Amino acid sequence: MPEPYPFAKRTSWPSATNRLTALIQQLKSQKIEVLDLTESNPTHCGFLYPQEKILTSLVEGKNLEYNPHPQGLRQPREAVSQYYQQRKRHVSPDQIFLTASTSEAYAFLFRLLADPQDHILFPTPSYPLFDFLSGLNDTVKDDYPLDYNGRWTMDARQIESLITKRTKAIVTVNPNNPTGSFVSPEEIKALNHLCRNHRLAVISDEVFGDYVFPSCHQPTSFVDNQDVLTFTLGGFSKSLGLPQMKLAWIVVSGPDSLVALAKERLEFIADTYLSVNTLVQQAAADWLRLFPEIQSMIMDRIKNNLSFLQQICRNSQQVQVLPVEGGWYAVLEIPKHKTEEEWILEFLKEDHVLVHPGYFFNFPREGYGIISLLPKEEVFQKAVRRILDRLSSQPPPP
Repeated sequence: MPEPYPFAKRTSWPSATNRLTALIQQLKSQKIEVLDLTESNPTHCGFLYPQEKILTSLVEGKNLEYNPHPQGLRQPREAVSQYYQQRKRHVSPDQIFLTASTSEAYAFLFRLLADPQDHILFPTPSYPLFDFLSGLNDTVKDDYPLDYNGRWTMDARQIESLITKRTKAIVTVNPNNPTGSFVSPEEIKALNHLCRNHRLAVISDEVFGDYVFPSCHQPTSFVDNQDVLTFTLGGFSKSLGLPQMKLAWIVVSGPDSLVALAKERLEFIADTYLSVNTLVQQAAADWLRLFPEIQSMIMDRIKNNLSFLQQICRNSQQVQVLPVEGGWYAVLEIPKHKTEEEWILEFLKEDHVLVHPGYFFNFPREGYGIISLLPKEEVFQKAVRRILDRLSSQPPPP
């Protein structure tokens, strides 16, 4: 038997189908409707986008010219700068680098900051995508925990204990996905102190930063952080609910000397790829003017779904909705006399409702289900009622 082809080790991911995926495929083959509470693609959630306004902006004569710039064209960077000014945060167009996605932004920053096998610290729970991004960029992913005590918080002393000589950056997701927790002003100060002492950069993923619930008294941002070298990520995927338009950005801030050095090197990286297409850049300013219209539509949906969820679960003995400050996910604490996987498989097999298990987001222990707040309200309510009926029909053993 011939030897397997010598593909790169970085792509040696497990390929076996797990029980959840197998059950989803089975239900699809049987044409059974599944109420999907994991849907994170807003274009699949029945929103009425201003179609003509979006598409008209793509018809532009300048799209036939190619005038590349490593940071992106000036006009869309000015539009992103204005986007931040409307939030009372000063960001110069010269601080902004456009990318095709936040995943690409991460790749650029990992290449900028880390040599192969250098370490980067990530929060957990958080995106499962980080495992793949780290591996593809030959970096080592170290996890620092977010602890839950009424709200999700980071412990600077615990983070410091994880820093090694090869650690290059600390990533925050602000607000976190899926816990919906913002980094507090006190935590920002502590994080800056750590990064100054250990010569580390901060990478702050703020793609969900526009989605703030009334429970959050002080939403924060790293975009104007001047204490240490900081890279703040944003993009159309979440802010405008337009993931297909493929436009994101990096805002570079911090001490002037470090910002200048970082920008110089980042320009070389971005110039090597020049991945953001001209059509999207030319349309960006027009699309950002649609921000109030599009985002209010999404915000109304997630607020209504969260309100319904909190109200219907308020007196439940079986499930608790953990506090959420932002984003478009909710975390449910579910009974622990069954494993998460057992509950999630049961919801899917018996009730035809798909929910993320907590382990998908690297929760530190059992007992969580993660649901998206994006689905249509009638779908969301029907699915949540099915979950609660399932849980209440099976009281925990004495």
